[in-house]
Amino acid sequence: MHSRVLHFITLPAIFLFCCCLSGCKEEPARMPSLGEAFAGPITLNLREDIAPGSKTVATLKHGDRVELLQARRRFIKVRTTKGVEGWTDNRQLMMPEQMKELRDFSERSAILPSQGSATVFSTLNMHAEPNRQSPSFYQIAEGSPVDVVGHRATPRVTQVPAAAPPILKPLPVVRRKKSGKKDSAIPPPPKAPAPKPPENWLELSKTRPAEQQSLPVKLPEPVVPIRMDDWSLVRTKNGKAGWVLTRMLNMTIPDEVAQYAEGHRITSYFSLSKVQDGDLAKNNWLWTTIRDGALPYEFDSFRVFIWSLRHHRYETAYIQRNVKGFYPIEVKLGATPSFSLILEGDDGKLYRQTYIFEGNRVHLAGKTLFDGSAQPAKPDDSAVSQLAVQSPTPNASTLDKAKAWFKQLKPGK
Repeated sequence: MHSRVLHFITLPAIFLFCCCLSGCKEEPARMPSLGEAFAGPITLNLREDIAPGSKTVATLKHGDRVELLQARRRFIKVRTTKGVEGWTDNRQLMMPEQMKELRDFSERSAILPSQGSATVFSTLNMHAEPNRQSPSFYQIAEGSPVDVVGHRATPRVTQVPAAAPPILKPLPVVRRKKSGKKDSAIPPPPKAPAPKPPENWLELSKTRPAEQQSLPVKLPEPVVPIRMDDWSLVRTKNGKAGWVLTRMLNMTIPDEVAQYAEGHRITSYFSLSKVQDGDLAKNNWLWTTIRDGALPYEFDSFRVFIWSLRHHRYETAYIQRNVKGFYPIEVKLGATPSFSLILEGDDGKLYRQTYIFEGNRVHLAGKTLFDGSAQPAKPDDSAVSQLAVQSPTPNASTLDKAKAWFKQLKPGK
């Protein structure tokens, strides 16, 4: 009886003891972390190995933190916060300094003045830099509105793959030493004798007259044009800021005005004032356009459109072509609207020119040297107000306009 009870007690105890032994096996040592980084693209697949067809072991989102473990050529082995290890291209990772720069960049872009609203033709990737190889960290849905706040033209070149992060060094490649050649029992065959020179080698060695010598003609090397890309810095409604290809944007100025672009691309537009034509409410517009893209400036022409109460259509009140203009364009609304543009002068320097818009006329109010390193200057309020006082109001009579005109011609005025 006692032996039977002992038998039933011993078997479970042995089973539990074996289970404890199997559970106490040592886990494989984890590779030490050599640094940290963050996923750059919207989604980032980690693969089991560096081969393109290797199995995906984890999928990260933009900003997910990973630990850097090992480098092999331009590939990095990382470990996620869940302990999953996998390989990825190091160009798809962002270092902590880059993530901080991206956050600071969004904060700076939030205060930049809008140069007009635009919509995207289709789902559009937003990049951290104006470069096709730069990580795309956000996607703009088709038809979503964005504010255009900047522009840059960059060369479309094949980027050299980025080097591994400095904290990681690729593993040294161990090369096997070549074994020495074994002694052969049969000696190698003797070398063949050198060929004899031709019998008339002295005649061939003589220098021919210059007129008989055919010198090679050196042709000029062909100039390969550098292909450029137009990038726009945009800001979404939820505060995201980044670079997108300009050709994928459509400025949302009304079609009844956009039809006068004549094939040029509209780069900015602003409403200067409103006009009531019966039941219709119309805007008077300022816009800038450019004929060819991928240039270091933002526009080569600007125009002011007014709504004609007489003809019930848009007409040009002011236009200036063949200029080199730059962002930002500033508009000041009020009783006497004004706008200022940064234009390149004949001397190659940049000037901020301020115009006022009164009635159906546009006047140049002032011109000051623009310092690109400083904040964009605001319109000269004193010049605007002074010109507004000298100019007659739109509702003034013909006699009042004549008096104002002659008053300006008096000496000392």
